[in-house]
Amino acid sequence: MNINNRITQLFKIRYPIVQAGMVWVSGWKLASAVSNNGGLGLIGAGSMKAELLHEHIIKCKEATQNPFGVNLPLLRKDIDNLIDIIVQENIKIIFTSAGHPGKYISRLKENGIIVVHVVPNIKYGLKAQSVGCDAVVGEGVEAGGHNGVDELTTLTLIPALVDALDIPVIAAGGIADGRGIAAALALGAEGVQIGTVFAATVESSAHENYKKKIVECSGIDTTLIFKKIGLVRLIKNEFANQVKAAETAGATEQELADLLGNKREQLGIFAGDFQNGMMEAGQAIGLVDKIISVEAVFQKLILEFDKCISKISVTI
Repeated sequence: MNINNRITQLFKIRYPIVQAGMVWVSGWKLASAVSNNGGLGLIGAGSMKAELLHEHIIKCKEATQNPFGVNLPLLRKDIDNLIDIIVQENIKIIFTSAGHPGKYISRLKENGIIVVHVVPNIKYGLKAQSVGCDAVVGEGVEAGGHNGVDELTTLTLIPALVDALDIPVIAAGGIADGRGIAAALALGAEGVQIGTVFAATVESSAHENYKKKIVECSGIDTTLIFKKIGLVRLIKNEFANQVKAAETAGATEQELADLLGNKREQLGIFAGDFQNGMMEAGQAIGLVDKIISVEAVFQKLILEFDKCISKISVTI
């Protein structure tokens, strides 16, 4: 995997592989391990208060000399406090999601921060570009966690974004091996963001029950829920069944919000409660068959990518 493009140059990384900043999963251990192996590790601030984010940033700096960043959901009520920590600690790479980056980008840019925004369609991709984002992550509905209501697939979203934008596009959703990376680059993406594979690594901060469930599941074991209040892909379980039954019965947005509560992701991913929690995962779950180290993941991805490219070259 010898790739030199706008993404590897922008982040100063060896491989155009970004680890998704997943809540309750992406702490300093995972982010530093990914960065140490040539990718871009992200600390997932979505499940952290400012003090905890500060602690993870400090530990990540101690664990790696390579670039790493922070994933920042913009809907957080304490967003200004999180940005204060990011600026204070001189973090230079931010991935934003769940909101409009235009409100915060001036301050981030004033502090020399690279800003990448996660988008589900061309409309939001163009908005991100117009306010000064340096790149976008185009996330298809195959991805685990929160998704766009349009339910666009990675295969259709990425080439559309590449055609519409001047800034580089990173592909996300359904990518779990080297073949997926090759496919994303063939669609015009200049990098990939991978979540579910890294969620099941040794360095992931998720509960062992969650990691084991990822390994046990096949590609048909995820589902989409909460279409009225924020589409989520997760592993099928009793909680997902409850939500689907409520949606079928015509539950209101407030009733669905009450059913969701405040700590479903923590309960599933961090506490390991399979039946009552949200264990978010993507459709690529069927391609994850063991819990391995981040180093082993990179070795596997690179070998698969090189084999795929070689095979395509011979075939053509």
